[in-house]
Amino acid sequence: MATKKLTAAAVRRYRAGAKRRAIADAHGLYLIVQPTGSKSWAMFFRNTGGRMAKLTLGSLDESGKETPADPVIGMPLTLAGARRLAAEVNRQRALGQDVVALRLREKTERKTAAANTFVLAAKSFITEHSMRRVRGWREQARLLGLKPSENGLEEIRGGLCERWRDRPISAIDGHDVHRLVDEVRRRGVPGLERRSDGVSESRARHMFACLSKLFAWLVQQRRVETNPCIGVHRPDASEKRERVLTDGEIVKFWAATDEIGPPFGPVLKLLLLTGCRLNEITGLRWEEVSEDGAAINLPGSRTKNHRAHTVPLSKAAQAILASMQRIPKAEFIFSTTLTTPISGWSKTKRRLNNLMGVTDWRIHDLRRTAATGMARAGADLPVIERALNHISGSFGGIVGVYQKHKYADQVRAALDAWADLLLTIVEGRPPKVVPITGGRRS
Repeated sequence: MATKKLTAAAVRRYRAGAKRRAIADAHGLYLIVQPTGSKSWAMFFRNTGGRMAKLTLGSLDESGKETPADPVIGMPLTLAGARRLAAEVNRQRALGQDVVALRLREKTERKTAAANTFVLAAKSFITEHSMRRVRGWREQARLLGLKPSENGLEEIRGGLCERWRDRPISAIDGHDVHRLVDEVRRRGVPGLERRSDGVSESRARHMFACLSKLFAWLVQQRRVETNPCIGVHRPDASEKRERVLTDGEIVKFWAATDEIGPPFGPVLKLLLLTGCRLNEITGLRWEEVSEDGAAINLPGSRTKNHRAHTVPLSKAAQAILASMQRIPKAEFIFSTTLTTPISGWSKTKRRLNNLMGVTDWRIHDLRRTAATGMARAGADLPVIERALNHISGSFGGIVGVYQKHKYADQVRAALDAWADLLLTIVEGRPPKVVPITGGRRS
């Protein structure tokens, strides 16, 4: 048996030189002293292929305290600990294992795991997929615990990305998904303000759908083997809403929007006048407004069904847009940051509720109220569906394939008639209802 050449005192005495020094101990173990003064342990030997190989064991532990646990590669090591670890490496080599190749594989696996943490996967999903293909990508980002910033995407405090930041995506399983979805159902989305009290199946369903899309994309990208959402109960769909605002509530709503003022007040009025979806109006850009201000031209990338949609604007709607100040370099018409659409609708909705004295309604009910108002003003169902950019109902199936008539004149007449009816309700004067029939087809 070879005599050990190093002592603990000798290890402490070795000082840095102009070049790296390797001081032999025994059984292939060496003390490495760098020109910077740092010390570490390494082994030199011939691998299974007969070539010289180096295996770094870890840095020098100068505390002098031995740990009861078995030493492992990568941890600080005393002289005794380094010898114990070297003896284990030699035992594995004697069994025919290529310890260098095994160590390299372990390092590669750790690097792969570090590159596939939840936060990095979520950011990749939003930037590489959702931003390009999903109209509501900002909401997906919020559910995952991210928000847009000047430097890209940043974590929401208390959000899902902060909670699961360093978790490997491959380690997230169905139990994790179930617990999270149940938490969202009962207490709300992590890091986000609750929009309503009590249990919410809708909240849970949105989170489940977002996670399922994220992991389906990761499977497609070969970053995980399976989607952990498969086999987890999908929260039940909410009952179909039929809520529309009554005339009395419309009067209160209109007065409340005046009280709130821009930019939220004008957006809310436009939602009721046009029947558009919230994201379609909040994300409106000046280039999407026609030169004469008489229409909004929404590209397919901003509509739910991915079909371009032209929204004729009534005189009342035109006046609202004309009242908005054009701010140089502002990306959106309705914005407080110049670079992102207005947000904070939960707080705005609560203020509306207080001003109106009505709470059992949602902002999306404005779209249904507009559709009902167009019907009251005399519009036919196909015209209303064109105004709302629906592709189901009257235009579903084979009809949608061959019926290309867009009812442009009738849609404009329907929205004009609804605007007139709306203003008569708000101003308390007798309604002037003109039948919407005929009209030139386009």
